[in-house]
Amino acid sequence: MALASNGQAGTENHLLAYLPQVDREALLLKLSPAFLNVKTVLFEPGQVVDAVYFPLDGVISLVTPLEDGAIVEVATVGNEGLVGVPVVLGGSLAVRAISQVAGRCLTMETGAFLHEMERRPSVAQLVQNYVQALFGQISQAAACNRLHSNEERLSRWLLMSHDRVGTDRFLITQEFLAQMLGSRRATVTLSAGILQKAGLIKYRRGHIEIVDRPGLEQTSCECYRVIQDGLDRVASPGQL
Repeated sequence: MALASNGQAGTENHLLAYLPQVDREALLLKLSPAFLNVKTVLFEPGQVVDAVYFPLDGVISLVTPLEDGAIVEVATVGNEGLVGVPVVLGGSLAVRAISQVAGRCLTMETGAFLHEMERRPSVAQLVQNYVQALFGQISQAAACNRLHSNEERLSRWLLMSHDRVGTDRFLITQEFLAQMLGSRRATVTLSAGILQKAGLIKYRRGHIEIVDRPGLEQTSCECYRVIQDGLDRVASPGQL
């Protein structure tokens, strides 16, 4: 099994690509390919995390479920990262991990991955860097959800998804998008309509197409760039 080397979104997992070749090849021998359909739940809050996932061209949301059935997204993970950390054998996380955009991934049993982290300092260091960046994303998203407009938040979400799926067109239902943004469906419809009228996107029956990427970046709040800058520094120890 080999990762593509052209460096484009949707062709590789960046964390794996950052590793020294010998460590990357060792992990690839133990990783298995999988496909995650939309709404696939990887684990629930408090449930034992039995596998880690390296997305290739899909997007996974980490969400907090509430008692009334509502969910609030706290972070998204694509081909820049992995899902299932921080982990200890038999450990759990306080979030639900759910596939929001269908796509391919590579997966490994948790115990085997922890063993590789112990054996390979480069893997442990990279995971530590990524976890720091992930916590930064969670903090920034909390502020964004509280202070910025729906159009700004939707633009940020679309930009981050666009970075990860490697295509201008992808599927996301209006209901699911509303859940991810913590908004009513009517609010998402209004915000998507505003972006569409401005010529930034096309949206119809769960199909989203990014039409004007630079314009969408101008519409988004600063949180998109702050989050991306943190993720970009994952491969540079000491700069997070």
